[in-house]
Amino acid sequence: MAGEGDSEPRKSFKLLGFLDVNSVPCSRESVLYGSVGSLVVGLGHFLATSRVRRSCDFAVGGFICTMLGYWFYCRYNLAQQRIRQRMLKEGMRNKLLFEGSSLDPERKQTGNEGSNS
Repeated sequence: MAGEGDSEPRKSFKLLGFLDVNSVPCSRESVLYGSVGSLVVGLGHFLATSRVRRSCDFAVGGFICTMLGYWFYCRYNLAQQRIRQRMLKEGMRNKLLFEGSSLDPERKQTGNEGSNS
């Protein structure tokens, strides 16, 4: 039963008609945090001033600011993670490539220690 639902293609949700929220990294979380930020800012402004139209304007501004703020934060962390993964992959490849050869840095350290004895 659980496997049957997995074979179906996922429905895409397009924001503004062109941004596919499911396929673009960080977009789903940005929209969710933006909507929560919108609610908090709009409701907070309404409770403070009791002005409906101005509170809606603040809510839209809060949505945009929160969404863009989290978007840049998430994309920055994603870029850092990809750089770390690339460095780790290259290090693992070099470890396998140079292990046991004369270019192995660990072998040089153990070779120097063995000649001093």
